[in-house]
Amino acid sequence: MISLINIELYKIFKKWRSYIGFIAIAVLVPLIQIAMLLEGERSFDMMTRNIQQSFIFVGNLLNGYFISYLILNSLVIHIPFLVTLVAGDLLAGEATAGTYRILISRPISRTTLVLSKFISGMIYSALLILWLACISLGLGYSLFGSGELIVIKASGIIIFAKNDILWRFLLAYGTAALSMMVVASLAFLFSSLVENAIGPIITTMTVIIIFVIISAIQIDIFETIKPFLFTNYMSVWGEFFEDPIELSDIFKSCAVLTGHILVFFTAALIIFKRKDILT
Repeated sequence: MISLINIELYKIFKKWRSYIGFIAIAVLVPLIQIAMLLEGERSFDMMTRNIQQSFIFVGNLLNGYFISYLILNSLVIHIPFLVTLVAGDLLAGEATAGTYRILISRPISRTTLVLSKFISGMIYSALLILWLACISLGLGYSLFGSGELIVIKASGIIIFAKNDILWRFLLAYGTAALSMMVVASLAFLFSSLVENAIGPIITTMTVIIIFVIISAIQIDIFETIKPFLFTNYMSVWGEFFEDPIELSDIFKSCAVLTGHILVFFTAALIIFKRKDILT
């Protein structure tokens, strides 16, 4: 299995589209941080002007942690598209290249083949978030230094001590990776249905957009649907920047996201095993 996964990862990173996500993050994150380096003080004053009359801010609050939090909050909703570029091609790409029959003729089961491709897609999704974490925190620390983290919410502000931040980011990036794995598994499911990678990419993003719109509309009929939409739980990473942390909400969200991954993978496996490829 490990050798198959290595082969699939090699095939993934052999294609130029697999690097689009890494390149996009490598360009966007430094641009945001440079912009904050030039205009950060004014932007920070605008974000906190409503509470500056009641509080006096001291210390280095415009630090690498604060910038990384802003970047995570801004980019994590756009990364699903970068994930689908690869996940949507895992099975459909083989059909497009006409290599399905060659794969099936190898002395491995269809289950093993699908599982190796699926795991490779999950690894790619996790690597993309890891890349985001390394650039955000690493470059942010180099440019802005460290300090307390101030989190501004509609309900108020929370300031975390310097020694109480890093573990929150590590868990936040971990759950963000789990959210991206849901997106990847959905694209993988659609990839098992068609023979062109464009379809799974567009369909996955369409589903996500529809789910987000349904979640945002306050209509009674949608309230019964919302608990079943995985998009409602993709922002679970933000729970680690609450005080106190609601562990029950985090466990519930992670369980729902994991459940969706298993359902999407199982459906893709059943579809692929039933495919008439050899005729």
